[in-house]
Amino acid sequence: MALLPWQKGVIIKTEDCSSTTRRFWIKIPALERFDFIPGQFVTLDLPIHEKPNKRWRSYSIASWPDGTNVFELVIVKVENGLGTTYLFNEATVGTELTLRGALGVFTLPDELDKELFLICTGTGIAPFRSMVHHLANHQIAFHRVHLIFGARLQTDLLYYDELKALEKRLPGFLYHPTLSRESWNGHRGYVHAVYKELCQGHPPAHFYLCGWKNMIDEAITTIKGMGYDRKSIHQEIYG
Repeated sequence: MALLPWQKGVIIKTEDCSSTTRRFWIKIPALERFDFIPGQFVTLDLPIHEKPNKRWRSYSIASWPDGTNVFELVIVKVENGLGTTYLFNEATVGTELTLRGALGVFTLPDELDKELFLICTGTGIAPFRSMVHHLANHQIAFHRVHLIFGARLQTDLLYYDELKALEKRLPGFLYHPTLSRESWNGHRGYVHAVYKELCQGHPPAHFYLCGWKNMIDEAITTIKGMGYDRKSIHQEIYG
């Protein structure tokens, strides 16, 4: 398959979620609509190095296909990271970005007849936010979807109010945020305890993992240890 061409996007809006996390809305002026499949990503070619492959940074799309030429990214600032330092310190509304996409196969299965466990940490929430809104917007039939989101503190729970509201209006969608460093009225600890409890009856399932490598490695080992086949596990690693 031929590579998609590079094209120009423009930052039209930004919003800080925390001191280290920011939402970016990007418009592609040359297109009437930017089509993608929920779960896919874009690659940015940032002006941070002479060598092209040192400039490329990939981010999952946090919004959903809506028929427009605008999409959203949610990005965490990486300490001493050239790409995020540029995006946080130099890129502003009106900044032009070179990008390629949408790309990737981290997408929902064709048949949604099994339980789906969407397991993430940090900005790994991005592709799953896209997926669940797409299911709701198009009234796509599914068995049950569990979104398990691990964070340290309540202030780290990206899109919390939005996902709680979606849980109330989308039957079969269950949102399970869990905090590792703060007491509250929800789950405490790491994501692994949450899906292990939900899978006690060993339901037929697909597991989608997105986040830091350590979380994904532990999840793969845990899920396989629960008796699930490796083919039921899908992953997207960042960092």
